[in-house]
Amino acid sequence: MSEQFPPRKPAAFRLDQTKVRMTDDLDEEPSANETLVHQDPALDDEPRLPREASMPPKRTSFGKWFLIGLSGLASLALGLAVDSLIRDLFARTDWLGWLGVVLAAVAAAGLVGLAVRELGGLMRLGRIDDLRTRLAEAADTDDATAATSALNDLLKLYKDHPQTAQGRKLLRGHMREVIDGRDLVRLAERDLLAPLDREARQIVLNSAKRVSLVTAVSPRALVDLAMVLFENLRIIRRLSVLYGGRPGSLGFLRLAKHVLAHLAVTGGLAAGDSFASDVLGHGLAARLSARLGEGVINGLLTARIGIAAIAVCRPAPFIETNGPRVKDFMGELMSSTPADDKPANK
Repeated sequence: MSEQFPPRKPAAFRLDQTKVRMTDDLDEEPSANETLVHQDPALDDEPRLPREASMPPKRTSFGKWFLIGLSGLASLALGLAVDSLIRDLFARTDWLGWLGVVLAAVAAAGLVGLAVRELGGLMRLGRIDDLRTRLAEAADTDDATAATSALNDLLKLYKDHPQTAQGRKLLRGHMREVIDGRDLVRLAERDLLAPLDREARQIVLNSAKRVSLVTAVSPRALVDLAMVLFENLRIIRRLSVLYGGRPGSLGFLRLAKHVLAHLAVTGGLAAGDSFASDVLGHGLAARLSARLGEGVINGLLTARIGIAAIAVCRPAPFIETNGPRVKDFMGELMSSTPADDKPANK
């Protein structure tokens, strides 16, 4: 048997101390006032865990710099132009100069009001997105406390909405009696949001009918494109106002971006013969004329965008039902009656 070293008591020391020396010779004896740390050479051959990959460096956003600088220069140029104009007016006569000052003040006040309105629209859209997320989480976790808090905010959102008066009354009663979070969200969907959902469906149906009719009889592709674009933008804005968003120009662009993102996530837009075959059926698609078939397909695509807009604008997820689907609009789009654009109930 090999020689055994006498056991020693455990000791703690730092490897960077001057009295500690590393060695790979197991037979080497330490000198006086020295501590040897024996290192097994075989350990150096063992694979080591790779270091955590470092995050790639952030790229400098030169585009943002360009936009900031360009907007700053444009603001300076506009300010200098107004200042020069007012000076020229004062040089001509005093009353023209003071008129220029008043008009500049009116323009500044309008700009501030526009900025406040845009900011308010963005805040409302953010509030609706936050409500939808909170209600979805409360329904998934069956958290009654979280559901009650989110539903109180939902009631505040619709406190001035006459169509939800009865639903708000019923929901307040449910919140005092029901203790399950998921059931509370379902009751809010049934009693509070159901009237808005019916009107939203009618808005989408009317727009889809108009698109289907115009594109079926229009002789110009440019007219078709303009009609489809106009109705799709109109759907998004009307649904946002219906559900309490009321976006400004910037908010509307943000909302349209969210609708397109929702379409991309849920499968996007279908087009061409495969879409007609899948939705309308092979036999029916073959019997339709080219123009009528094109009108129906454009109407269904418009309905598809409207469905995505409902999902984005609605302040609560669909829990009780799956929400509207394209095939729900198919039968009415196939009818020959033109769309009656019914005004929204006030």
